[in-house]
Amino acid sequence: MSDALRIPSTTRTEFGKGAARRARRDALVPAVLYGHGADPIHLNLPSREFAGVLRNHGTNAVLTLDVEGAEHLALVKTVVVHPIRNYIEHVDLLTVKRGEKVVVEVRVVLVGESAPQTIVYQDVTTIRLQADALAIPEEIKISIEGLTAGTQIVAGEVELPAGSVLEEEADTLLVNIAEQVQQADEPADEDEAAAATEA
Repeated sequence: MSDALRIPSTTRTEFGKGAARRARRDALVPAVLYGHGADPIHLNLPSREFAGVLRNHGTNAVLTLDVEGAEHLALVKTVVVHPIRNYIEHVDLLTVKRGEKVVVEVRVVLVGESAPQTIVYQDVTTIRLQADALAIPEEIKISIEGLTAGTQIVAGEVELPAGSVLEEEADTLLVNIAEQVQQADEPADEDEAAAATEA
């Protein structure tokens, strides 16, 4: 992401469950912006625009919040989603500065297919990186094309985007390629099949 995504927001003066319900009825998401030793700022974000950011850019999105004329750069830290109704209940945002390094979890995506007669085990689906706040990779791709049984990929072997630094232990196992266990052969003829059935 080359630059932060701009979202209008308003300060929030009402608190509690009732205020949160009223905000959601008005298509707003309650949020809190904190960090760098400043007092937390309680906000309402437009729910449709914010949901679009998450859908298109993931949870590591960096936003430019226009708070009543003042701009704040913010990293999405926590998104609380209702477990049944699937709407966003609350958002925690962290203030960041241009050029600042942040530690984030980035999704690991496997591409390609391993060798025939193998099975792929992905032990870890995200890895922790340190990256520039405005250059957080959306995902880390790992090619498993043609890899044979017995191959293992650990975090320290993954090629990271320029400027990113691994925050995991280098020997953290990400991918394990194993030999696929074959099913027992079916009986070769009808006589063997009948004998197996009688047994």
